[in-house]
Amino acid sequence: MYDPTRLAALVAVAEAGSISRAADRLGYTAPALSQQLAKLEREAGTALLVRHHRGARLTAAGELLLVRARRVLDELDQARHELSRLTGLSGGRLRVGTFMTAGTHLLPPALSAFRRAHPDVELSVIEYVPPQATAAVALGEVDLALTHTYVPGEAMPPPEGVRLEPLLTEELVLVTAPGHALSAGAGRLPLAELAGQPLVSMAPANPNRRAVEAVLAAAGASVAVRCESPSYAVVCALVSAGLGVAVVPEMMAEGSVTPLGVRRLDPPELLRRISVAYRPDGGAPAADTLRALLRGAFTRHVPAP
Repeated sequence: MYDPTRLAALVAVAEAGSISRAADRLGYTAPALSQQLAKLEREAGTALLVRHHRGARLTAAGELLLVRARRVLDELDQARHELSRLTGLSGGRLRVGTFMTAGTHLLPPALSAFRRAHPDVELSVIEYVPPQATAAVALGEVDLALTHTYVPGEAMPPPEGVRLEPLLTEELVLVTAPGHALSAGAGRLPLAELAGQPLVSMAPANPNRRAVEAVLAAAGASVAVRCESPSYAVVCALVSAGLGVAVVPEMMAEGSVTPLGVRRLDPPELLRRISVAYRPDGGAPAADTLRALLRGAFTRHVPAP
């Protein structure tokens, strides 16, 4: 069974003529769209695209699948429109909170599917630093929000009237400059081998990271640079430039725009849990619909080894 989100990616590339232009159209980054297309090729069991210096073109297999993909997506769009009329999702506004990683890698396909199904609902997306997102839901600033916590880390209960639904748990992985000795092995890297390594750290400004970095400090990693911004993109750029190593969520390592070496850690005890915060009482039908789409999008996301 083919994932409709990936079929939509194939159609977009066929129409745009390149992965980068298709990514702009769908609201993806180019690396994230390339990952979706690679998964579709694995599902199909054959190459669907030929990449060249001017863009990308479909293979014979890709052209064959394209015809079916358009037909499937048209049928799904028709079903969504009919359900929209049935449930009354024909107008209004939906306000969504997110943090940067989810807003870049996971939220766009869910919002794209929502837009196709409910084109008359006005969408707005606001970026928050967790746990500010759950407070925004409690205050009614947004209808639902994506947030995260770290393991190990201090468990912070949501505000009264707000519920957290877990969507995805991902490992934290070691990132290094390309060619770094620690990224050379194929297996997991014992934490003890971080002893003496300069750690590009986001602490102390990010309280969610303190317990994680305490584990790294116990393994012997010493703080080299403190990033007062919670931006993982900055951390990855500093690591890529050789200023130290870092431990970041797997999605950030996958989607980094700067070249990195990546290594899984042993034991795999450093995690990030992503959840959607929502109000179970009095929620709008649009919020419930997007929450279901988020659940499906996150379930399909399988970080690459």
